[in-house]
Amino acid sequence: MQTASQIKGSLALPDRARLAADPHRPHYHFLPPANWMNDPNGMIHWDGVFHLFYQYNPNGPFHGTIHWGHASSEDLVHWRDHPVALAPQPGGADADGCWSGCAVNDNGAPTFIYTGVQPQTVCLAMSHDGLETWQQYAGNPVIAAPPAEIAAHCGDDFRDPYVWREEDGWWMVIGTRRAGVGGLVLLYRSADLKQWEFVRVLLSGDEAGNTRFYEGAMFECPNLLDFGERRALMIAAQDATHRLHHAAYFAGPYRDHHFAPDTGGVLVHGHAFYAPQATRLDDGRIVMFGWLRETRPLEAAKSAGWNGCMSLPLIVTMAADGSLRLTPAQELETLRRQAWTVSDLPLAPHTEHRLEVAGNALELIVEFEADTVDDYGLAVCCAPDGAEQTRIIVRPERGELCVEHVGADPALTLPTARAPLTLSPDQPLQLRVFVDGSVLEIFTGDGLCLTTRIYPQRADSLGVVLFTAGAPVDVRRLSAWTLAAVW
Repeated sequence: MQTASQIKGSLALPDRARLAADPHRPHYHFLPPANWMNDPNGMIHWDGVFHLFYQYNPNGPFHGTIHWGHASSEDLVHWRDHPVALAPQPGGADADGCWSGCAVNDNGAPTFIYTGVQPQTVCLAMSHDGLETWQQYAGNPVIAAPPAEIAAHCGDDFRDPYVWREEDGWWMVIGTRRAGVGGLVLLYRSADLKQWEFVRVLLSGDEAGNTRFYEGAMFECPNLLDFGERRALMIAAQDATHRLHHAAYFAGPYRDHHFAPDTGGVLVHGHAFYAPQATRLDDGRIVMFGWLRETRPLEAAKSAGWNGCMSLPLIVTMAADGSLRLTPAQELETLRRQAWTVSDLPLAPHTEHRLEVAGNALELIVEFEADTVDDYGLAVCCAPDGAEQTRIIVRPERGELCVEHVGADPALTLPTARAPLTLSPDQPLQLRVFVDGSVLEIFTGDGLCLTTRIYPQRADSLGVVLFTAGAPVDVRRLSAWTLAAVW
């Protein structure tokens, strides 16, 4: 097993400029120089700088030998690589991997609380040089196992601590499950981050019982976000076969450390977004990142030399009805370069209107006049002959937004991605679309998000097309920009 000192240079190779030629590699979504990455970890705003840690395998673009990679940003957009922060310690509680967790400020001492494996335990690590190097706590693990009544039914699944401080001490949520029933989120408290007391099951899931969304058999990556009288508990849902599904949330009143959710739903729709983590910035905003999984064959990722990336930085707010809303961080606008604008464009039925904008690193904002009659939308990554394209389709009669792939390589796993969409006859629809190599992120004006992966096979699949089905549609305005790389 490598130590942190032995892999200090791992994040510097191979050269980013060489990999940038890969048409599927994102330009403005964060990812390490090479190899595997998954969950965002340890997000913390420290001395005016945002630090992002993440699950990382220095040994290749596949899951294994999990360390914590490290990057920082002064603006949430442009990134600097740092040496690996955490490496498994032979003979230690994290000998088989440093799995997901969080970071806190313990009276001026940056501290990680994370999952050691195997078995799954809770561990600590501290930094004494401004987050550059980290030392595992000699007393690890600080929680060696879940409570006996939970351990009897959780199949050793006990991971992803998320910690915050209140006036009465430190509090933690951590994910587990009750086999055959559903996920659990456990609540702990501590005075010093080292001695922890189990308080209660904060949330019990039901894999079979919720018709609003699939809750899964296991709750991973819980985050409890504070919105005053109400809080939102984000989780990532895994099924009984360990298949990853989606990120979801529950929201409701939180009083005396009891949580009473009264609403919830899928946080990000699609087949790529998982394992979100959020933290509060110095300016009060709550920022969230999620891991965007690959949906191409593993051999393709191995050949490319990289696997996985982060979502855009997303600002999380709570709407008046208690639901969560996601908005790309405003700082992303600094990446805008060449611009195009179209206004007051009527589209007749069965029209395809090709725009001048083209590229594979784009932002587009399009506002359609209200239409509840037939399908319409926007296609990106279009080949000149239309044989390959990714179609973003508004389906008013079905009440959904969906993404379909035309001409995709059959070896890719590119199912249609869907999100529920409520439209009223007098309400225009705004779509904000980010295209970045193999990443597609779509936001509506009311905070809905759909994220999926695309892998265009043709070098000329760069076009953007507006289209209609059997009814006319008016485009109020379309603005588009090429976006610069973040390195």
